[in-house]
Amino acid sequence: MELSQVALLLVMCIGASFVQRVSGFGFGIFIMTALPYLMPSYAEATTLSGLLASVTSLVIVVRHYKYLDWHKLAFILSVFLVVSFVAINFVSSAGDGLLKTFLGIILILSSVWFLFFSHRVSIKPTLPVQTFLGSLSGVMGGLFGMQGPPAVLYFVETTKTKEEYMVLAQTYFLLGNVMMTGYRAYYGFLTPSVGYAWCVGIAGVLLGTTLGAWAFRFLSIPKLRIIIYLYMTVSGVVCLIS
Repeated sequence: MELSQVALLLVMCIGASFVQRVSGFGFGIFIMTALPYLMPSYAEATTLSGLLASVTSLVIVVRHYKYLDWHKLAFILSVFLVVSFVAINFVSSAGDGLLKTFLGIILILSSVWFLFFSHRVSIKPTLPVQTFLGSLSGVMGGLFGMQGPPAVLYFVETTKTKEEYMVLAQTYFLLGNVMMTGYRAYYGFLTPSVGYAWCVGIAGVLLGTTLGAWAFRFLSIPKLRIIIYLYMTVSGVVCLIS
């Protein structure tokens, strides 16, 4: 990596981990707007995103582990792990250009959904709902490294405190990213370039997580999310035209 690329990676890691720590999700959404242009291949970009996100999730899980209820997590996580494996298998045979086009479309659709429609939908924590959301999360995670949005809809509806919400979501992301890293390693996506970039980016992740923990007490999450989704829209358009 050139010095300018290292600097951009650090900035993106700080921003992505900050967003994840404040809102409970968004690491992949934020960082995947840049990683496909910094890494040698799209598959390596998703691998790096998952490895870096795991660090943020691990810090949060360790801090809030006493609030974890495995009964609310086991089924949707199992569905996710199966579907994400299938999605990663697709990545191994798809071209980078096609995947970047899909990424652009997903970024735009996700931002439109959260900006205008998500507050109108009430999710019930039934098994069919978990199957659907876990499957959608698996597809988005396997293809784009951004499994958060569908899973968050479920966790918001099944928790009563912000601590329980945070630990459920982060345990889901942590275990999911660990398993997906194993899948990606099997397909040869865990390369020396990914290892080098992880060593560079980890400092930004730790700094962003620390800043996010501090800002969580003061920031307005709705306003932060609006900024994130507008950024996603612009990034999605860039993916489509670049």
